[in-house]
Amino acid sequence: MINAAGYKDQLKRQYGLWGIIGIALTVDNAWAALGSSISVSIRNGGPPGLIYGLIVALFWYSFIGLSLAELASSVPTAGGVYHWATIAGGPRWGRMLGFFTGWLNFYGWMFDLASLMQITANIAVQLYATYRQDAYTPQAWHVYITYIVLLWLSTLFVIFANRLVPYTQNLGMFFVIVGGVITIIVIAVMPKRHASNHFVFSPGSFEQNNLTGWDGGVAFLLGVLNGAFTIGTPDAITHIAEELPRPRRDLPRAIGMQLGLGFLYAFVFAIALSYSITDISQLQGGINTYPLAGIYQQATQNAGATFGLLFILFLTSLCCCIGTVLTNSRTYWALARDNAVPFSTFFGRVDEALSCPVQATVFVSVVATGLGAIPLGSSSAFLALTGSFVVLTTVSYAIPFTANILTGRQYFPAGPFHLGKKLGNAINLIAVLLIVMFDILFFFPYELSTTVESMNYNSVILVGTVAISVIWWFVHATRHYPGPKVMKLYIHEDTPVLDGTDPRETENVVKKEAKLNT
Repeated sequence: MINAAGYKDQLKRQYGLWGIIGIALTVDNAWAALGSSISVSIRNGGPPGLIYGLIVALFWYSFIGLSLAELASSVPTAGGVYHWATIAGGPRWGRMLGFFTGWLNFYGWMFDLASLMQITANIAVQLYATYRQDAYTPQAWHVYITYIVLLWLSTLFVIFANRLVPYTQNLGMFFVIVGGVITIIVIAVMPKRHASNHFVFSPGSFEQNNLTGWDGGVAFLLGVLNGAFTIGTPDAITHIAEELPRPRRDLPRAIGMQLGLGFLYAFVFAIALSYSITDISQLQGGINTYPLAGIYQQATQNAGATFGLLFILFLTSLCCCIGTVLTNSRTYWALARDNAVPFSTFFGRVDEALSCPVQATVFVSVVATGLGAIPLGSSSAFLALTGSFVVLTTVSYAIPFTANILTGRQYFPAGPFHLGKKLGNAINLIAVLLIVMFDILFFFPYELSTTVESMNYNSVILVGTVAISVIWWFVHATRHYPGPKVMKLYIHEDTPVLDGTDPRETENVVKKEAKLNT
């Protein structure tokens, strides 16, 4: 399909089904993400808010996952939602919808990369602090220096050891699965005393530990952000579609495995973690803090055991960082390949010897370096990073879902995973409605009596990224952006022949490839 569209197949198809599942689980890194972002929800009702919020997030993302899996099975490309929005919008609106979707998705993934690097840097600093609690106080600039080192080590690995990346993701899957089991067992067995069932599950505990100033229902829904960040990466592997031999078949399976296993591990981990808390007041210091280290200390009462648990988390998160740099670089490269970014010719290049878009990868890391500095000046910066990731990526999902409904689902051929028109429309619509509801909620101030420093900037970031995209649309895209080449394979009505090729002539190529992938 890539060659039929006019793209050159420049990336090695080096991932099998288990390789792509490894990337899915490693980039998601659900139980580690939940524990490391617990500062987002620990003040939103304590353990009940954490556990029940994760269940609600799974309900929400199940509709997103099903919708994405169907599109990935139909049209697997590195552009992901960017290409799907283009196709779904049809000949009249597709080019514009795809442009904005691609940019919003890219911005969202940049905030995710910054969030994950912030988490991994925090873990590294806590590893150092574990044996120096009386003599060392972590500072924000310590975390940022560590952030930069880890980011650029990951970048160099993706560029110069690209052929080894599948092995790091398999290793990451091992750490996610085996490391998760070990961690859950340790924090379940080692505590000399456990929290009560009331503390972990009851609505009364939620009310007691709701320190946001919001009423219970609003506070709970705001805390769903932690669960959304935990499992909210279902499109990650779609950007590696061109490095798979059978993407139509394997991508839907990997998306399902990512959501299912990710939730299962995170749910069990959340329960075990909640029972190991003995003094929650010590963990409610603020959004930019790292309370998971304190929970491990309370659970084990042993510096060596705390260090060991944090080290497992560090290895898991480091593999996740490598996978996320890979995802982001492929996303930006896909935009550059279609002349959607400044200096597209430069950023659209691929070093075929390294099998890597080097310029796009370096650019992604330069931007991430800047985003990592945000926590130096804001006490709620981590909320801005995680919240903006969820808001921007889900908006980018909602655009192709909505367009697909409005155009009667006419532009996507049925892949091996196909929902059908009635069920597909219902699932797409529910996904969009839930996205609208939660994204509006995630614009609310995290706590009442908000100051400038602790303000929730998610709405500002969304408007800002849209404004930048609008400016670039009028400055460049209206005259120089032709839209992705996959348009000519799927959009036939009122579409002119491009590059001397009748779109209908390529249709048989797509059908033959679909048969090979089933």
